[in-house]
Amino acid sequence: MPNRYSGNVLAFIGDGVITLHVRKFLVEKGYTKSKDLQQKSVIYVSANGQADFMQELLDSEFLSETEFNIYKRGRNANVGAVAKNASVVIYRIASGYEALIGYLYYTDLERMHVILDKMLEFHVDKIIKK
Repeated sequence: MPNRYSGNVLAFIGDGVITLHVRKFLVEKGYTKSKDLQQKSVIYVSANGQADFMQELLDSEFLSETEFNIYKRGRNANVGAVAKNASVVIYRIASGYEALIGYLYYTDLERMHVILDKMLEFHVDKIIKK
C-alpha cells in the first residue's frame, strides 16, 4: 500500500508518527509543563533536528537499500517547498526522514521503532541541557 503513496503523503504520515513518539517519550521522562514539552519537542521534530539525525543514519550506513530509496523519494518529493526556519537542503533531508518513517509505519513497525528510538537517543543530551 505505501508504494502507491507519494513522498509527500509518506512524509505527512511520518511527521505525525514522529511527533507522537516524541511527545510520548517526553511525558514518560516526566516533563509536564507545556513550555518544557514544546521546547524539548522542537529539538526532535524541527527540520534541523530531523536532518541532523538523518545525516547520522546516512553516515553510518544504517539504512537498507529500500529504506534509502524511500528516503530519497521523500527528499525529492516537494522540491518547491521551503521551511520557515531551515534551508532548502535541511528541509529536504528532513522530509526524506519523515517519508521513511511514514513508509515504515505501513510496512515494518518494529524497524520504525528501532529508528525512532535511535533518534530519541541521538538527541537526549540536548533535552537534558535545556
